Amino acid sequence: MNYKRKTFLLSLFIILSFILSFMAYMQYIILHNDYLIVNIFLVFFILFIVSLLFFYILSKPLLDNLFKSDDNLQQNVEQTLHEINIPIATIKMNTQILEKNLKNEKNLLRLHRITLASNNLLELYENMEYKIKKEIDNIETTVFYLSDILQKSIKKFEDIKNDIKVIVEIENIKLNCDLKGFEIVLDNLISNAIKYNIKTNGTISIKTKNTNLYIYNTGKEIDTKNLFIIFDKYYQENSIYKGLGLGLGLYVVKEFCDKHKIIIKIKSNDKGNTFILDLKNIIYL
Repeated sequence: MNYKRKTFLLSLFIILSFILSFMAYMQYIILHNDYLIVNIFLVFFILFIVSLLFFYILSKPLLDNLFKSDDNLQQNVEQTLHEINIPIATIKMNTQILEKNLKNEKNLLRLHRITLASNNLLELYENMEYKIKKEIDNIETTVFYLSDILQKSIKKFEDIKNDIKVIVEIENIKLNCDLKGFEIVLDNLISNAIKYNIKTNGTISIKTKNTNLYIYNTGKEIDTKNLFIIFDKYYQENSIYKGLGLGLGLYVVKEFCDKHKIIIKIKSNDKGNTFILDLKNIIYL
């Protein structure tokens, strides 16, 4: 049962319980005799249970129709994702065959761009599926290694990081949480580390110590007053980059961390900035 369904049912149950309690109390006040004084709580309890049972039976068809749209939406997205996998798989297979036969560097570069574009298209659909599942509260937790998901995120930015040096020193930590959501967190933090890095000889350092994950980048120090609003929706630190995105990256990061009880901190100085995530609540033991 998803969050929307549980919240709706709980709200109706609370209202019904309040009405029944009030009626029982008023009946007790009006009648006020010795027999009812002894048995009123038993009568109230029986009435309460029976009323809840009848309420559930009568409301179930209504609730099923009310939330049926969520199930249909999820099924349609999954079906679309499955169908789009077929042409993308065909593109990948043919590009691999062509890559073996092509010798011209320009043609190989074009082929590489086609492969990247097909991968990006598939990822867009996967992100859409994730957002819909998140909206209807149908996200499952997964056990995975931090090193695997981190390498996947870093690989996405190979073509845009230019000469920025990425240093990875992490322990082989196993996590248990929303896999896609955590991947989006890493994507946003690494993307920002690249975007706000220095122009030449930049560095990104990603390491773990105890239960903390540290993501450091050389770059301009974050203004102290902005540390309080940096996770706000649509906030962007540097006006130079306004228009390149919606300023949702760190808002999404904070939203995920709050949901999974991950404490996130920022340390900033004149050499660069460090985002620190305490992963103790999602470490799989």
